[in-house]
Amino acid sequence: MNASQKIAALLREEEFTARICGVYGCERAGAAQYASRYAKAAEAFDSYFTPSGEASLFTAPGRTEIGGNHTDHQHGHVLAGSVNLDIIAVAAPNSDGLIRIKSEGYPMDVIKVSDLAVHDGEANRSPALIRGVAARFAQLGYPVSGFDAYTMSNVLKGSGLSSSAAFEVLIGNMINTLFAGGKEDPISIAQIGQYAENVYYQKPCGLMDQMASSVGGIITIDFASTEKPVVEKVDFDFPHSGYALVIIDSGAGHGDLTDDYAAIPAEMKAAAGVFGKNVLREVDKASFYANIPSVRKIAGDRAVLRSIHFFDDDKRVQDQVAALRSGDFAAFKDLIIESGRSSDMYLQNVFSSTYPQEQAVSIVLALCEKMLAGKGAWRVHGGGFAGTVQAFVPLTDTAAFKESMEAVIGKGMCHILNIRPIGGTCLWQ
Repeated sequence: MNASQKIAALLREEEFTARICGVYGCERAGAAQYASRYAKAAEAFDSYFTPSGEASLFTAPGRTEIGGNHTDHQHGHVLAGSVNLDIIAVAAPNSDGLIRIKSEGYPMDVIKVSDLAVHDGEANRSPALIRGVAARFAQLGYPVSGFDAYTMSNVLKGSGLSSSAAFEVLIGNMINTLFAGGKEDPISIAQIGQYAENVYYQKPCGLMDQMASSVGGIITIDFASTEKPVVEKVDFDFPHSGYALVIIDSGAGHGDLTDDYAAIPAEMKAAAGVFGKNVLREVDKASFYANIPSVRKIAGDRAVLRSIHFFDDDKRVQDQVAALRSGDFAAFKDLIIESGRSSDMYLQNVFSSTYPQEQAVSIVLALCEKMLAGKGAWRVHGGGFAGTVQAFVPLTDTAAFKESMEAVIGKGMCHILNIRPIGGTCLWQ
C-alpha cells in the first residue's frame, strides 16, 4: 500500500478523525481541512519516492510568544503557545543510507547518513538543520538510517511564528519515531533542535521557539538554568475561550535591523554588569532601583528603561500564568496590554530609532487599541522593530476586525489562528 492509498483508507476511519481533532484542537467539522493536506502530501510523496517501509505522518506547529518580551536571553520567564499552523510530513525509511527531504516549493535536500559532520557551507540552510538533528540522535546512540519525506508548510514566513523551529521539531519527531523507538520526549527533541540550529545552522538562538513547538499547548518556561530550563504546561482551554489569537503582519521588513535587535541583550547585560552579574535575572530588583544613578552613568538611560521592562515583564509572565490557571481571562488580557505598553515605552522595540519615519507596527497597535479597547488585548509580537502584532479578539468580532485592519494594511495581512493543544508529534504510524 503506497502513502496515498494509506491516507485514503485512514480518511474513512473515525479513529483518525478523532486523532486530528485532538492534535489540532478542532471540532469534527473542521477536521477535513487538516486531513486534506495530509492526502495532498501523500500524493506528492508517492510521486517522488519508492520507500522500503510503510509511511507515517508527522506534524510540528508554529509558535507564538504570549508573554515575556525579550526576557529569555536574561534567563527569565516566558509564556508561549503552539498554533494551528504547522509543517506536516509523510515519511518512510529507505535502504539507501540517505535522508531525502522534499519540501513543497523547494529543491530536495539529500544528506548522507555516513557524513553527519558540520558543513560550514550549509550554514543558514535547511540541510544544516537536517544534518544537525540526525547527528545529535546518532551521538545519543540511536541507529539513524536513511529515510524519505515530503513536507508541506502553512507556517507564515516572517510572522514570528518560527518556521525554522517547527522544521527542526518535525525532523526530530521523524527520527525519534523511525529510529529511536519514540524514546526521546518533547523537551529533549526541542533541545536537539536547538543544538542543530546553534552548531550546524550556526545561529545562536535560545530554546523558547523549539520548546513551544515541541511541547505544544500553552507552556511557561523558566530559564534560570539554560541547560535545564523548567517547562510547565498551562492548562487552559483556549479553543473554547471565546477569543481568537490574531497575528497581524504590519508589512514592515526585518532588513537592516540587526543592530537594533543586538542592542537589547547588550544593554541589559551592561546593566547587569554594574552589579557584577551576567544577566538581569541574577540582579536583585531592589538593589537595581537603589542604584539607578550608577546604572545610568555606566550603561546609559535606555539600558535602565530596558532593565525596568525586564523586571516587570518577567513578573508579568508569572501573573499571566496564574490568571490562566484560575480561568481569569479578563486579568490575562489586562496583563497582555500592560506587557505591550512596557515593550513600547521601556523596551522600545516597536520601531527603530534609525528609521523613525517607518512605524508600521505602531500604526497596527494604534488600530488595535481603537478596535479592541474594553474587549480585547494587543501587543508587539516577538523581537519587535518590524514584523507582527499579536491580538486576542472576541470570536464575535473577528470578521469585522480582519476587514477593518486589512482595509488599512492590505489584504491577507491579518491571520486568525488558535492555540493548538498538541505539539510536534507522529500523527499516525
